[in-house]
This record gives sequence, C-alpha cells and structure tokens, in this order.
Amino acid sequence: MKLGELEVNRIGYGAMRVIENPDIWGPPQDRANAHRVLKRAYELGANFFDTAESYGPHHSEITIAEAMHPYPKDLVIGTKCGLARPRPSRWDEDGRPEKLRQDLEGSLKRLKLERIDLYQLHAPDPKVPFEDQVGALANFQREGKVRHVGLSNITVRQLEQARKLVPIVSVQNRYNLGERSSDDVLQACERLGIAFLPWYPLGDGASLRSPKVKAIAKKLGATPSQVVIAWLLKRSPVMLPIPGTGSLSHLEENMGAAAIRLGEADFTSL
Repeated sequence: MKLGELEVNRIGYGAMRVIENPDIWGPPQDRANAHRVLKRAYELGANFFDTAESYGPHHSEITIAEAMHPYPKDLVIGTKCGLARPRPSRWDEDGRPEKLRQDLEGSLKRLKLERIDLYQLHAPDPKVPFEDQVGALANFQREGKVRHVGLSNITVRQLEQARKLVPIVSVQNRYNLGERSSDDVLQACERLGIAFLPWYPLGDGASLRSPKVKAIAKKLGATPSQVVIAWLLKRSPVMLPIPGTGSLSHLEENMGAAAIRLGEADFTSL
C-alpha cells in the first residue's frame, strides 16, 4: 500500500515496545535484544517503522538509528511530535509550534536523517489552535525536513480542517476488533485514499480471549493474535496495522498474520 508515493508492506512495526518499561520510560533494558527485534522486523517484511520522540522519551528513536542506520533504501520511518513527558506517568499534549520545532530537530538528529518520511502530530493540543499545530508541520514540509504529514488521535472534522492546510497521507487512531469508535475516521480515510494506522491493534487482550476468535484460529491453524491482525487487514484496504513487541517470538507471530486468509463468513462473524 502507499504512504503518499512511498510503498510499504501491509504490516508495519510499532517501535514503542522496544522500550520494555511499562511506562515507556528510559532506554531498552536489553539493548542487544531491541536491535535484534528491529532488524528481524525488517527481515520479515515490516518496511515501515512507527515511533515517536515521546517514547522513552527519545530512546525509541535512538535505538532505531543504532540498529538500522545506514537505513535500507525501502525502509520508511514515521515519528510523532507534540507530547510532553514530565515524568513516567504523564503524556501531556503540547502543540505549541516552538515545541513541535524542538521535537522535529531532535528527531532528525536522533534518527540521523535529513528528512523524515512521515511526521505525525501525536495528539491535538486543546490549548493551541489546531490550525497552528498543523501549520507548523506544513512549514516543516515546505522546508524539506518532512516528506509527508500525518495525524494521530483526531476526528473527521479535524482531518477536514488539516487537509485545507497540508496534504495528509495517514491517520493513526486507536482501533481494533473490540474498539471501533473511529469507524467514521476510517471511512473518511478510505474515501480519500489515506492510510489508516490502527494503534493498539491487539487491544487489551479481551479479543484474543474471545471464544469466536479462538475457534477461528484453531480452524485456520493460526493464533488468536494472527486472526485479529488478519481481521484488520481485511477490514479495509487502507489499513496499516503496526503491532509492537519487544519479543522475537511475538514479532514472528504478528508478522505471520500476513499469510492468514479470513473467509467471508469468519470475517462477518467477527
């Protein structure tokens, strides 16, 4: 599928989980393992990595560069801006243009890039005019420091507002088998040909424990996680799941979902 003109495979890798700490705080506890997971994700076909300057903070980006730079030509890296982390338990929106500029310059340095392929506003800051936040990203694109602009945690109305200021190639909202409140945003993305990145694609585990999911998994010789990811892939042609994990075995399992084919009856039942 496409992110703008960039071609990526249908399952990407969410790099938040290279930070094993539950609060996503600090560097990876096992840096060598984090490097192995990132390299293996690419080997298995995940040529889109999604990260954010707030993951760590900063350590997810640093770890990606340690493991993957110089980058393979077809590896697309997306990162996000606009959250402040004053302490481990806090994820505060901060969409002031000067903060977004600081985030951008830091991400470029940490990722060892001159231009970021996909730069996403992590969450709109209600204290700052939305147009100012999107306008900052549009400026970064005009300067040549950002190739494409994306948005995260937005409404259809905000998507429409943003598109008046800058082309939007992706939206990243919470979406999974048990959480579909962004169906209207997904439908807008389908209509506009915009990639939809469902964060938290496996949910809180409730879907994986569903008797229906377990039965379909058994029938297909798959795991519940693979069924849930396969459902996302079949749900929409613009869907780009980015499951994240710090485990090699879970990574192999997640990427194996690309080979699972849900029949119409099973898809409809879910």
